[in-house]
Amino acid sequence: MNEYSIIIRPIVTEQGMHLANTKNAYSFEVRRNANKMQIRDAVEKLYNVKVLDVRTANVKGKLRRRGRSFGRMASWKKAVVALHKDNHIDLF
Repeated sequence: MNEYSIIIRPIVTEQGMHLANTKNAYSFEVRRNANKMQIRDAVEKLYNVKVLDVRTANVKGKLRRRGRSFGRMASWKKAVVALHKDNHIDLF
């Protein structure tokens, strides 16, 4: 896997922006089989920053309903990456 295939997209939410402003931490959707070291290397190479900490969570897909039939959204992996205080990522 290369850096471009590990990180799928940044997650831009109110809580994510609050974390970015207060704790200099950014959240990303990553591949399910990526580990913390691969995520650290990918963020450092793609955004040219120094990563201090990586926290991951497996997010279960929500149950959705359309008429009488039920389905489930896909499960995904979330990574919260804390950066060095001198670095930041411009998401906009």
